Amino acid sequence: MSSQGGSQITLPEPEALLAKIRLWADELGFQQLGVSDVDLGEHESYLQKWLDAGYHGSMEYMARHGNKRSRPAELVPDTCRVISLRMDYLADHSAMEVLASSEKAYISRYTLGRDYHKLIRKRLAQLAARIEKEITGGQFRAFVDSAPVLERAIAEQAGLGWIAKNTMLINPDAGSWFFLGEIYTDLPLPETRSQESKHCGTCTACLDLCPTDAFVGPFELDARRCISYLTIEHHGSIDPELRPLMGNRVFGCDDCQLVCPWTKFAQETGESDFKARHGLADAELVDLFLWDKETYLSRTEGSAIRRIGHERWLRNLAVGLGNGPASNEAIAALRSRSEFPSELVREHVEWALGQLEGKSAGV
Repeated sequence: MSSQGGSQITLPEPEALLAKIRLWADELGFQQLGVSDVDLGEHESYLQKWLDAGYHGSMEYMARHGNKRSRPAELVPDTCRVISLRMDYLADHSAMEVLASSEKAYISRYTLGRDYHKLIRKRLAQLAARIEKEITGGQFRAFVDSAPVLERAIAEQAGLGWIAKNTMLINPDAGSWFFLGEIYTDLPLPETRSQESKHCGTCTACLDLCPTDAFVGPFELDARRCISYLTIEHHGSIDPELRPLMGNRVFGCDDCQLVCPWTKFAQETGESDFKARHGLADAELVDLFLWDKETYLSRTEGSAIRRIGHERWLRNLAVGLGNGPASNEAIAALRSRSEFPSELVREHVEWALGQLEGKSAGV
């Protein structure tokens, strides 16, 4: 889309335009919209401290783009505002029941439906096109968790909520079960920065109940111990000391959201694409572990789950089986993969069998 240069654009009725943009966003299925400036200095300092501590683990991409992540105008020249939007995704309420059933596979609720990236990116593009048509110009770039963007920091500055002790963005009316998307623009829209302070108070539920003690302290997460990192971002062997702590969480983890008091305000999504598919909301560990590669690719088509590949899928499920009951079905399923071509899978299968055999022997 064309650019007229942020410093050259004049909006005769900026508040009226913002009101229209909010209306269009609502029509496209977004629950909230805000506008942030591009000064993220405070968050830039926090990010650098986090990187220096090595808490990003093997996620080298977090440090790869220099200051572009915290300086929007360096990523997209002439950007002077960021339109931040959120879209609710909660479509299944069985999370606690699945976690309590050690024979089932817990999959993070955001991945149960279709991959959100395409849906939200398309809606953002439609919104940007509508704005461009209205003012006959402007520069717009849409992002959905796919570029060096500090989306939670931007959303906080835009008034969509506050970054909580669990490092998630919390909205007082919706908890944290929502996706974020951004439109970088050179339009000097009115900022919607909220003066609200953080509302975590003295609550430390998320810190206290993290299965792997991944929080160094309030607002500080060591990703190297986070189950979401271990099951999704981490490519190699999972630390044997952490495996027993993972329980049946085989793709992501929602514990710090589930225990947050603010999640009681979460709204159920109206988006059909976010509804659970293929029975993944409460599937059995054994059933998923027995998927061959073709079945895995078929059942995860259009899903964010596919990004880890069949090998890591089996790795994660082996850990889940090892933490479950020593049933004949679980042991047989694991033994069926004991000669699997991947050394990574074989290692975790061997560990899981050792765990189950120890339970069978009453060790």
